Amino acid sequence: MPDVSDQERGRRVFQIQKEKHAEEALDKARKSLGESWKGLTLAEIRTLKFILGEAWVFLDRKSWEGYSFSRLSRGDLDELLRIGRAVERREKTGQDAADEVGAILRRVSEEPSRPS
Repeated sequence: MPDVSDQERGRRVFQIQKEKHAEEALDKARKSLGESWKGLTLAEIRTLKFILGEAWVFLDRKSWEGYSFSRLSRGDLDELLRIGRAVERREKTGQDAADEVGAILRRVSEEPSRPS
């Protein structure tokens, strides 16, 4: 079995953490959206996971932990998809995208509670 450097091990752990946090955020959104989540395609879900992972890389961890992903609406997810697609097409940097995603997450997290 080949030796794995500490640096490579660190990169792998970081990638796993990035994916874990993106998946947890998506799971919270999925649970709160109910039926409207079912309208998302697998490709859209992959893009959402990608852009949330990118945002996790660039955003402050304490802020990330305070965001209310369960308060994301379908319209918010559409905004995240637009940002994610722009990064995938290399029209936007990860840092610029993370700033936009952070603004959306701050907005929804600071809004008064939505009626049930």
